[in-house]
Amino acid sequence: MTDAPNFNDYDQPIGPALPDWKPRAQPPRTPVSGRYCRLEPIDVERHAKDLFDAYATAPDGRDWTYMSGGPFPDFDSYYAYATKLAASTDPLHHAIVDLETGKAVGTLALMRIDPANGVVEVGHVAYSPLLKRTRAGTEAQYLLMRRAFDELGYRRYEWKCDSLNAPSRRAAARYGFTFEGIFRNAIVYRGRSRDTAWFSITDAEWPAISRGFEQWLSLENFDAQGQHRAGLAALIAAARA
Repeated sequence: MTDAPNFNDYDQPIGPALPDWKPRAQPPRTPVSGRYCRLEPIDVERHAKDLFDAYATAPDGRDWTYMSGGPFPDFDSYYAYATKLAASTDPLHHAIVDLETGKAVGTLALMRIDPANGVVEVGHVAYSPLLKRTRAGTEAQYLLMRRAFDELGYRRYEWKCDSLNAPSRRAAARYGFTFEGIFRNAIVYRGRSRDTAWFSITDAEWPAISRGFEQWLSLENFDAQGQHRAGLAALIAAARA
């Protein structure tokens, strides 16, 4: 739902005024820590071996089907790839370090960074089997959202994926993103055409989504076997209501 439009002197509908808006800062190259994981700008000497080993625990290469890189047959090929990630400022790639083991077990990035309009996208999400379906994996998403909205004051946070990537679309819905539609013939990658599914969270939606994440991540939400008592999507929906 959007606000009712304002009208200008010509009786034309226009968007809400933002008289105090100022461009936001670029995301910093600094760590972000949580209860279960820490996000660190990728450093090849510190993270590449851990990441390669974590990705190597997958039984096959299907996790890379919808990614622009990978899979990687050996450490040298991954090291060369990680070196490019570390040198990039947009996308700004982060390693996800599991605080229990101290090992990097996945990556994600802030990208298409638009400080003038306060818009940023999370992308290049590459979770190893050691990170999938874990508290750290969910917390990593929350930490990057919190940096964008609470620390930097951005207005819009985007998620985009191949429209055929069903797991990514389910993840976006679970994290509280709103589906906005399909951009047809948007990208050519891996020698094939991609229709792109667009999702977003706005700053007005963020407080409720943040409460849902905090409730899901709390120790009280997990039983003695480590199973969550309430699902993230349900908690976000309740917070929105």
